[in-house]
Amino acid sequence: MEAVLVGLGSMGFGMACSLIRAGIPTLGVDISPAREAALRERGGAGGPREAAIAAADAVVIVVVNAAQSDAVLFGEGGIAAGMKPGAVVVNCTTVPPDHARASASRLAARGIHYLDAPISGGAARAAAGRLGVMASGTEAAFAAARPALDAMAETVFELGDEAGAGSAMKAVNQLLAGVHIAAAAEAITFGMKLGLDPARTVEVISKCAGTSWMFENRGPHIARGDYTPHSAVDIFVKDLGIVSDIARAARFSAPVASAALQQFLAASGAGHGAEDDAAVAKVYARNAGLELPGGG
Repeated sequence: MEAVLVGLGSMGFGMACSLIRAGIPTLGVDISPAREAALRERGGAGGPREAAIAAADAVVIVVVNAAQSDAVLFGEGGIAAGMKPGAVVVNCTTVPPDHARASASRLAARGIHYLDAPISGGAARAAAGRLGVMASGTEAAFAAARPALDAMAETVFELGDEAGAGSAMKAVNQLLAGVHIAAAAEAITFGMKLGLDPARTVEVISKCAGTSWMFENRGPHIARGDYTPHSAVDIFVKDLGIVSDIARAARFSAPVASAALQQFLAASGAGHGAEDDAAVAKVYARNAGLELPGGG
């Protein structure tokens, strides 16, 4: 197998390294030449991009949203036009289910497979090849993508034989993830208002029924005052916005997700969009007249 990975951000770079580590020649493509060069230093393939795309058995896309996915695949200089029949696009981008189905249809007309394959796990698990992949697509798409999936993922959830189901499950996951981060921030700052040390709150609640994976992972960020962006506030502005759009189209009321989205929007509007998503705690602290650890 030969692969191209488009989008060398915090997730995509680690995924590309996992492909390389598995012995799959991989060209990295990014808007930043420095990121492309960094991957070559890690063993990534070089040479002309067009030749790599034409030779690729799999193109993995890890970009921000549906608009960027469309631009990569079908825009000016889009890679779909240069891919060989029988190759597979593994799209790990968070997109609405309808968008995934439309992309699959457009690529099928060119003889190219499409795997709807959003991911979960964070940058550290991406670099270790231990992601969870929520995937759906034809049997042929899964078969074509299998070597790449084995390199990048610890668990591949096979959710059906049509694109769209993977993206639907990702929306469910992001609804919960965003709500749990906002809830963790609310709980920790609520405890501060009641005189509790945030580190102690994290220690205790992590062993109690009120905990969640996000509480245990993001709570220490708040307790330490460390907002280094592993996953930024603006990612959840985007993802909970997608959840809201999908819910609206389905005529489904999602009030808890909507409330969480408003808190992330407030954090972004206050200038914290590029900080770690745990910085949503700063909205609660500001409103309550609290000073977070680290002066936040």
